[in-house]
Amino acid sequence: MKNRIPQFTTFFVFLFFYFPLVWMVIQSFLGKVDGEYEWTLRWYEQVFRKREVLSAVMNTIVVGLLAAFFSTVLGTLSALAIYKYRGKLQEVHTALLYIPLVVPEILMGLSLMIFFSGMGIQFGKGTVVAAHVAFCTSYVTVVIASSLDGFDFTLVEASRDLGATYFQTFRKVIFPLLRPAICAGALLAFTLSLDDFIVTFFVSGHGGTTLPVYIYNSLKHGKVPGLYALSSVLLAVTFLLVTVSLFFQKDEFLEKEK
Repeated sequence: MKNRIPQFTTFFVFLFFYFPLVWMVIQSFLGKVDGEYEWTLRWYEQVFRKREVLSAVMNTIVVGLLAAFFSTVLGTLSALAIYKYRGKLQEVHTALLYIPLVVPEILMGLSLMIFFSGMGIQFGKGTVVAAHVAFCTSYVTVVIASSLDGFDFTLVEASRDLGATYFQTFRKVIFPLLRPAICAGALLAFTLSLDDFIVTFFVSGHGGTTLPVYIYNSLKHGKVPGLYALSSVLLAVTFLLVTVSLFFQKDEFLEKEK
């Protein structure tokens, strides 16, 4: 019996975390007809007919793509700089990159809101993208930096010795070797941007409402069945992106093993 205690503990922990998600998905397919619950797609049909939902979905996709692009570029350059250069200034750079990973999101959202307000910047999609890049870059840097542990920088030096420019070296040598990590980092950044609520809530403003913020605002008005459907779609997309990201990281791990 003692040997089964860890198994039971693990089972109940997983049940505690994932049963609410499963229950939410089930509820999104249930509807009352003549006083009885039946399986239906009505909530999905209703929620995606609303213009404000489509607007929130479009904002979420646009913000996610832009945040993923800029944070991937900055994260890649930051990871390369961490491994290429050493010194006191580089230690400060590394510390600053890791701060967003440990600072509570509510503090980051509040500080960005105060910063944008103080600078006289109007809240909207632009401020949301900037805020998402601010915290996504750190995650991308960590993902790519981990892949640089086994990176052979002598290939870069050989490329430079043969007359290649910095851009040619990056395009022909560095990028192909780091492609799995860069793709994984970009997908992770898009996923984080897609799911973020706290930071977005502080800096969204008019015209910058994303899907998580729309779900929160709708919840205050008691639109629960439609929110089940909307949240289930968001959950499915997140699960898909995480799976693809893990697939890229798996390829990178297999390449290292070889």
